[in-house]
Amino acid sequence: MKRLILLDALRGFALLGIALANYPEFTLYSFLSDEEQSLMATADADSITRWAQLILVDGKFYTIFSILFGIGFSIILENSLAKGRNGMAVFYRRMLILVAIGLAHLLFLWSGDILLLYALMGMVLPLFRSCTTRKLLQWAIAFLILPVVCDTAISITGIDPATVPYDAWWSTATAYGITETNFASWLRDASSYNDVHAFLMQGAWERMWEFVSSHRYFKVLGLFLIGYAIGKSKLQTAVNQHKATLLKVASFGFAIGLPLSAAYAWSAVYSHPMGDIPHSILYAFSVYPLGIAYIAAFALLLDKCPKSILWKCLSFPGRMSLTCYLSQSIIGMLLFYGIGFGLGLSFGLWQTELIAIGIFTIEIAFSAIWLRHCQYGPFEWVWRMLTYSKVLPLKKNN
Repeated sequence: MKRLILLDALRGFALLGIALANYPEFTLYSFLSDEEQSLMATADADSITRWAQLILVDGKFYTIFSILFGIGFSIILENSLAKGRNGMAVFYRRMLILVAIGLAHLLFLWSGDILLLYALMGMVLPLFRSCTTRKLLQWAIAFLILPVVCDTAISITGIDPATVPYDAWWSTATAYGITETNFASWLRDASSYNDVHAFLMQGAWERMWEFVSSHRYFKVLGLFLIGYAIGKSKLQTAVNQHKATLLKVASFGFAIGLPLSAAYAWSAVYSHPMGDIPHSILYAFSVYPLGIAYIAAFALLLDKCPKSILWKCLSFPGRMSLTCYLSQSIIGMLLFYGIGFGLGLSFGLWQTELIAIGIFTIEIAFSAIWLRHCQYGPFEWVWRMLTYSKVLPLKKNN
């Protein structure tokens, strides 16, 4: 089946946003206290950057990436069935391999991994394969609203399941000698990979706490279902026929998402002054509409200017999204941890975002050169071979 440049370019766009969201942790800026951040020479520019990041980036690009995953599921299943294979067996094998990749990434490279959760939630998707598009969207809305319900229940009952991974997080950190005092500088000062691995062990529990406290599993599943509905209706292959609908989606998403994202940013900057439940509501009604508006606007722009070099540039890393995602972690470790160049805590937030853009630009160039000679990215190639249990040629037959 012919690749769709829309999906590849959107993945590239999402990878850029993910780098912008994740690199403040790689540079260790996010680990500094508010007071420490305010004392940096870049504090004024960082404050503006933080507001821009919260309004335009935070949550929006993982929304795009999650929806694309759901679209990908529909394509994988369709292709498998068309070629006479057992679509479900292929899909579950693919997810199990992604579980292994995600675990390895989480435990040995970076605590902010999302692949493990994607794989686990992806395994739930086949339960919805007989649903109509309308029913899929109804389920999606229900799952996206469920975190607000959960936060309300926690507020009323006082029973918070996130307490378990939180206690495990700090118990593990304490066992390795990681404290609030040395937390920000630990990775910068790491003299060996053993020091890094110690941080990753406690970081894995921190990541579990983040997933449970934010109810991320419900959010991811809801976004997967939106993507599955799009893929099932084949909207991604008929943008020209649905321009009016996409324009309405983009207009509504920006009209609702931008002002509410500004309110969400205010709530985040000032530590939820209205409380956790209003903050959760602001997240739901700002992040998803704006993220979906990005997708709709992107599709309309590509349809209007299909020959723009921008789409081709974004499509290169988009075709190698797994490789580029993992590479961002490897590059971050080498640049900012003590086992590499030890540059952590040397940059303000605005400088960090420029670094992220620079690294993504390098990924565009690398991906373009690689794909000139090869059919798949290196990690995509391995993942594909393991999925289909056979050796596949990597190089193109030019």
